[in-house]
Amino acid sequence: MSPEDKARLKDLDRRLVWHPFTQMLTYASEDPIIIARADGVYLEDIDGNRYLDGYSSMWCNVHGHRVKEIDDAVRGQLDQVAHSTLLGLSNIPAIRLAEKLVEITPRGLDHVFYSDTGACAVEIALKIAFQYWRQKPDPKQEKTSFLSLEKSYHGDTIGAMSVGNINLFHEAYGPLLFPSLTAPSPHEFRRTHGARRNERDRGSLRAVEDILKREAHRIAAFIVEPLIQGAGGILVHPEGYLKGIADLCRDHDVLLIADEIATGFGRTGALFACEKEGVEPDILCLGKGITGGYLPVAATLTTGEIFDAFLGEDNEGRTFFHGHTYTGNPLGCAAALAAIRHFETHNVLASLRPKINLLTQGLGRFRTLAYVDDVRQCGFIAGVELIADRSGGRPYPPEDRTGARVCGEARKRGLLIRPLGDTIVLMPPLSISDRELEKLLDIVYESISVVTNQA
Repeated sequence: MSPEDKARLKDLDRRLVWHPFTQMLTYASEDPIIIARADGVYLEDIDGNRYLDGYSSMWCNVHGHRVKEIDDAVRGQLDQVAHSTLLGLSNIPAIRLAEKLVEITPRGLDHVFYSDTGACAVEIALKIAFQYWRQKPDPKQEKTSFLSLEKSYHGDTIGAMSVGNINLFHEAYGPLLFPSLTAPSPHEFRRTHGARRNERDRGSLRAVEDILKREAHRIAAFIVEPLIQGAGGILVHPEGYLKGIADLCRDHDVLLIADEIATGFGRTGALFACEKEGVEPDILCLGKGITGGYLPVAATLTTGEIFDAFLGEDNEGRTFFHGHTYTGNPLGCAAALAAIRHFETHNVLASLRPKINLLTQGLGRFRTLAYVDDVRQCGFIAGVELIADRSGGRPYPPEDRTGARVCGEARKRGLLIRPLGDTIVLMPPLSISDRELEKLLDIVYESISVVTNQA
């Protein structure tokens, strides 16, 4: 590509493309990175610079880029049919993927509703839960509200934002959102209560129990990210918390929606986070890694009991009136089937365990940095939280953009990552090698040291 063509692309990008979660005034003043190709865990831009994909192309790339089996599956499906609607019709990959998802997800999830993004999977889950209580054999029409955790994030559609609790993302849209109930995040509960750790963990569960005792009669479902709250700041839940809230939901006749969009497909060290505490949710939301990061496919799985509440004659109005043009897209479903097979044929989860241990060991030295407040890890997900004054608990001013500056330094060193405020998020592809993982950790350590020393 000629220098003139590169310059024109960058100019068009700045002028025409509106990037998500990006302040475009800042973006327009910087030299944009335009990705041209990828291989393994590396991305390459139009200028020939190679970057380690430290955030898995926004938490979705599982097996790396240009995986032969997935490439071949998509090319093979192109020779058959690229897209056909699922409204009143079906297609072979969608059927086979549904069979596979029912096989590998927690027991009792027997029906699959497809969509194309994680937020849509959540929106669908909320609508199903709401309609279920109105149509089950003994309806409870007063169950119209939802419970979620403080600092939760479940997507950017109106319903998903209504059960989200991150002011930075959601506050501007307050007048559009429906009211919901909020329970304390167990991570934040630890910070604000002075008792011993075990007592604080029990206290966060008691807080949920108190809410359910008062409000269960009007709560349709409790939606939670199992084990770890991702966009809330990589907030790791204490062991047993997920099982505890699952038991409380059962005891108080409230559906449990597990949002495994970020945690599913190996991220926590298990195929699904729910497995780690033996939890069987009523509704499960999947996305991101389902296709290995290739194509936009999401799925909402439900129990047979929930599905049956929607059965009836056409004139009864029990149908689930929801759908997307690309629901069950054959190309996406073919990619998903290949990505799931890759877990099995390459023994991905077993090979991931040593890498998780290596990540744990490598993160140890970050705790010695004067401006690191906390290091959190759940499986192959980690967050390094920065702070201006650890002894006084004083954070960096938001206008300093400390987390963003650290990621900028990492970019100079050949690593692409994104922060959550001043928490540096590490979520590389599961296929990363030990040497590449060590390189990632070295770059992040150096980048934090440079930025905080400058401050």
